[in-house]
Amino acid sequence: MADQAEFTDLAMEHMPALYTAALRMTRNPADAEDLVQETFLKAYRSFGSFEAGTNLKAWLYRILTNTYINTYRAKKRRPEVADVEDVEDLYLYHHLGADHPGGLGRSAEEEALDRFTDDDVKAAIEALPDAFRIAVLLADVEGFSYKEIAEITAVPIGTVMSRIHRGRKALQKALFELGNARGLVGAAGEGR
Repeated sequence: MADQAEFTDLAMEHMPALYTAALRMTRNPADAEDLVQETFLKAYRSFGSFEAGTNLKAWLYRILTNTYINTYRAKKRRPEVADVEDVEDLYLYHHLGADHPGGLGRSAEEEALDRFTDDDVKAAIEALPDAFRIAVLLADVEGFSYKEIAEITAVPIGTVMSRIHRGRKALQKALFELGNARGLVGAAGEGR
């Protein structure tokens, strides 16, 4: 079967990224491994229906997301372990905060994010409802476009935009409340 041999050549390079996404979804390494394994099995079996020239990564993420939804939502089972130590540092956090030297030309948001740890940001993301968390992760961490996220999650693009907007607002609120509790709110604007 030439299709299955081609599948191995094309799809295996996406396995680490899929595992990272699965870990963010399930919040449990064993469940993430199971999810990726099931995703690759489904993708392998249906590779004949994959349209050459289309986005293989988005196709794999759609299978991953649908498998997650069917496995965890349908059974109403939620992993209790929130061990995400092996997850790569959040792109958004480093893009907005830690990778920029000094305070020159930095926004208030960038300076505020410097005051939160990766664990703070990860906890805020993990506290989001599934639909918002998946949309935000696919957009801000995985870098998919709205259109690609709509295809991956099989929802209209307007719904994707709404989920990302609402997810980001919920993150903003959670981090604001954390900053307020730590006495950080207002500190960035003082003395200016």
